[in-house]
Amino acid sequence: MTLNVYLSGEIHTDWRDQIVAGAKGLDVTFNAPVTDHDASDDCGVAIMGAEPDKFWHDHKGAKLNAIRTRMGIEQADVVVVRFGEKYKQWNAAFDAGQAAALGKSLIVMHGPDHQHALKEVDAAALAVTETPEEVVQILRYVLTGALPV
Repeated sequence: MTLNVYLSGEIHTDWRDQIVAGAKGLDVTFNAPVTDHDASDDCGVAIMGAEPDKFWHDHKGAKLNAIRTRMGIEQADVVVVRFGEKYKQWNAAFDAGQAAALGKSLIVMHGPDHQHALKEVDAAALAVTETPEEVVQILRYVLTGALPV
């Protein structure tokens, strides 16, 4: 069985790379949003033309990114959403809600300092983790039934 995993959320650390590296040898396909912050912000105006108003500049980019995100979440078997330490990831909360509404298996990852703020998001998740290694162990268990040694 191939597991399709969408990695959503915080883009300022290498947590995605850690999960992909840890899952080597497992039958997992990963997908993710564009993690180049400038490219993600500017995709709309780069493709459909400049906007003098920053609101419409951001609006165009958000709409194009939503196409990619919706498709990735809809095609996923498992959605992993990471909430980072430094930035507010409102889009991550939206992605978690969308995954839950679609009945996707949701894994949420954040530190203990976000526990209270994310209690409703955590309640929708099938697993709440703190580290990429925990996510890899979950994927390994789901695919093989093997527990960590």
